[in-house]
Amino acid sequence: MQQTLAALAAIAAVAVASPVEPRVSVPNVKFSVPQIANGNTKVAAPAIAVAKAISKYGGTPPTNVQRAAAAAQQSGSVTANSYGGDVEYLCPVSVGGTTMNLDFDTGSSDLWVFSTLQASSQRQGHAVYNTASGRKLNGESWSISYGDGSGASGQVYADKVVVGGVTATSQAVEAATSISAQFQQDTDNDGLLGLAFSSINTVSPDQQTTFFDSVKSTLARKLFTVDLKKGGPGSYDFGYIDSSKYTGAITYVPVNTRNGFWQFTTTGYSVGSGATVSSSYSAIADTGTTLLLVPDNVVSAYYAQVPSATYSDAQGGYLVSCSATLPSFSAVIGGRKFTVPGSYIKYSQVSNTQCFGGLQSSAGSGISIFGDIFLKAMFVVFSMENSTPQLGFATQ
Repeated sequence: MQQTLAALAAIAAVAVASPVEPRVSVPNVKFSVPQIANGNTKVAAPAIAVAKAISKYGGTPPTNVQRAAAAAQQSGSVTANSYGGDVEYLCPVSVGGTTMNLDFDTGSSDLWVFSTLQASSQRQGHAVYNTASGRKLNGESWSISYGDGSGASGQVYADKVVVGGVTATSQAVEAATSISAQFQQDTDNDGLLGLAFSSINTVSPDQQTTFFDSVKSTLARKLFTVDLKKGGPGSYDFGYIDSSKYTGAITYVPVNTRNGFWQFTTTGYSVGSGATVSSSYSAIADTGTTLLLVPDNVVSAYYAQVPSATYSDAQGGYLVSCSATLPSFSAVIGGRKFTVPGSYIKYSQVSNTQCFGGLQSSAGSGISIFGDIFLKAMFVVFSMENSTPQLGFATQ
């Protein structure tokens, strides 16, 4: 996904052309997809996680972050201990009759999977899509690269994809012919299901529609909700809003779809019990990114309230004492404050006493990224019910 936001904007202006006719089997459905824990208790080395998040949106990580990420890769230290037991969570999806555990990613628009087109050495430990069950889309290909050096590429098929209670009978499935070692080693994860807008799908020469775009017209409501959890699996609900999963009202804000993402505007922030500071910036709601990346002034204001905080060039971000009690962080969205508890902001343990903060700088990306550090404290509605898509935020 090494594309600039400007390039993505140009892509989004072009209508999605697809030789696949999305068809679904059941009208007016609603269903829930529970997450399952990835058995891997390691997380990406902090600098690699920052670099990957910034590069995902076409940005260039700051030089010190690039150096720290390169050093981590060269040393082989590509993982760190997760703090508080948080690991990656995946969702079961049937692809051509094979059940695969996929990462649901609201920050991308490809459905790609391990497949029988790969060398057997690349497929070990993974559920694999059998391309013999699908119809090959001749001339179509895809290739994705990420900021941590990982990537995948391959061919495209039309096949039956089942998520929860709905079936897309002719969904574009991006079958890998080659996948980088980083993904191969994560044997719990068999691929990715993108939930951003179809305008940034990477299939060439004809972009394909996402699973959600394929099935949304058959759902009881054209929306899905994300209910991630701290220290445990959450769920994705399609076609309905479960009122038992949030408290208070849902605050809706318009989504800027120009770049193909679930992009919204925040108008302020506060740290702990401190006063609200007016600060308007654009952000993306991204379940495929762990960290919370915000402007430098916001990051500085946050860690100024943490006595143990120090900036580490070697780690590419702020470190805090693992024993510290961190202040909460609140973002103002739609005129309302939404708060992440301080305990959520410890991302990973990098030494016996120091932890990497989950709130870091978005410098180099051109936009803020509200990943799982933030989303795990929220109940979020991703809605296409109106002419302008909306995001709805509520407290879990």
